[in-house]
Amino acid sequence: MNKSSPEMLIIKKQNMERRKFFKAVGLLTAAAYVSPKVFGKDQPQVKTSSIEGIPPTEFPPLPFAYNALEPYFDARTMEIHYDKHHRAYYTNFMNAVKGTPLEGKALSEIFAGVSKQTDAVRNNAGGYYNHLFFWKNLGAGSAGPGADLLAAITKSFGSLDKFKEIFNTAAKTRFGSGWAWLYLGSDKKLAVTSTPNQDNPLMDLSTVKGTPLLALDVWEHAYYLKYQNRRPDYIDAFWYVVNWEEVNRRYTAALKG
Repeated sequence: MNKSSPEMLIIKKQNMERRKFFKAVGLLTAAAYVSPKVFGKDQPQVKTSSIEGIPPTEFPPLPFAYNALEPYFDARTMEIHYDKHHRAYYTNFMNAVKGTPLEGKALSEIFAGVSKQTDAVRNNAGGYYNHLFFWKNLGAGSAGPGADLLAAITKSFGSLDKFKEIFNTAAKTRFGSGWAWLYLGSDKKLAVTSTPNQDNPLMDLSTVKGTPLLALDVWEHAYYLKYQNRRPDYIDAFWYVVNWEEVNRRYTAALKG
């Protein structure tokens, strides 16, 4: 394909917008802007807050095109997952906190006392946050863990391959719906866990607590159109679309936190 062809120019523009997104936003960063053309919708630019900061007043955009992770994650599943499931969690979360003392509070603060909240707050705040987190640790063409993260993975699990095996087992054996996580514990050591439904390691009611670094959604809606009941195949495909640059950044930030 000619480098100056319209198709290549579009691809270059999308890649530039995507790089801008991941540079500008992070787990604990301030507001960021993403062009809606990144995911193929013509609408005004949307201002988003940090994931753990004050929830945005508008539903944040997906940081890549629906088909960006093909053939591993198919476009139709990504569209439904983001625009139906994630959007529903966001809407239900905003409705659950509207007019209550939780309205406008940081998600980290809500999670710290979520055991005292209703199921509507717990499930929808979790679903809203977990998906924001998930989208950001996905991407195509990632180089792999950085030197510091790889060293920590090797120290905690023996090797990168052994870590993937342990993570895969956590994802495969999560009964029903839930998530698999790589997280940094309070002892500054890496560990793997899974949580049910939309829980996460930031919640006070979680049996395992820590700072999330990498997540995999193992709800059936995340993979069933392409993989049907073959969850292990979906989990294997996940490693081809991990955005290790984001995981590296999270690890560095967590160590400083």
